[in-house]
Amino acid sequence: MIKVASYNIHKAVGTDRRRNPGRIIDVLNEIDADVIALQEADRRFGARAAAIPEKLLEMQSDYRAIPLDVQIDSMGWHGNAILVRKSVEVLEHDVMHIPCLEPRGAIMAHFQIDGQPLAVFGMHLDLSGLWRRRQAAAIVKLAQDKEQEAPVVLMGDLNEWSTASGCLKDFTRAFEMVDCGRSFHSRTPIATLDRIMHSSSIRSTAAGVHDSPAARKASDHLPVWANITVDMAPNV
Repeated sequence: MIKVASYNIHKAVGTDRRRNPGRIIDVLNEIDADVIALQEADRRFGARAAAIPEKLLEMQSDYRAIPLDVQIDSMGWHGNAILVRKSVEVLEHDVMHIPCLEPRGAIMAHFQIDGQPLAVFGMHLDLSGLWRRRQAAAIVKLAQDKEQEAPVVLMGDLNEWSTASGCLKDFTRAFEMVDCGRSFHSRTPIATLDRIMHSSSIRSTAAGVHDSPAARKASDHLPVWANITVDMAPNV
């Protein structure tokens, strides 16, 4: 069993409007996932420094950020980052250029976890419905290509308020959607903005929203998670 999660950390600014990366790490440790896709993982202005200092993450958790090598002080690519347990073997990683109205991107990392191959795509889609659908189409194509090598999990903040239309239609034509639950706003969750999807060769055995006192304060989103099992053969 592999546990995956997605978490929009709001640049480590909590619902009390205070920036506190230590609280985010506390929530990450509570989730206890093998792979976590982060959104808004870099600060917005200036050098876009990582919202969670690398040394703090190293000292206070069992996670490391996939080194995307895009910007010196940043953790991610347009705010997208992937964390993985220090023991997990990373085979490949890449940044994805997708259609965008405002700076947006997607990222991918290919792992070997307990002898099983797994490719994870992290994303944070546009506020515009038209651009979300264009971005979804581009990501679906990239993910389908990657399925020739490994089963795929896609995670992130889709910014889709609809429960079944919009970009969700584009994703569910090719991938299975996990029913995690409502994750935004963290104080009173009313919207299912944060999503986890996967290849047909993956089975989700449990899923949910991580709702704890720490999570309700650390960010304006709650993390979503899923326990998955992966077929040894890739979906070809």
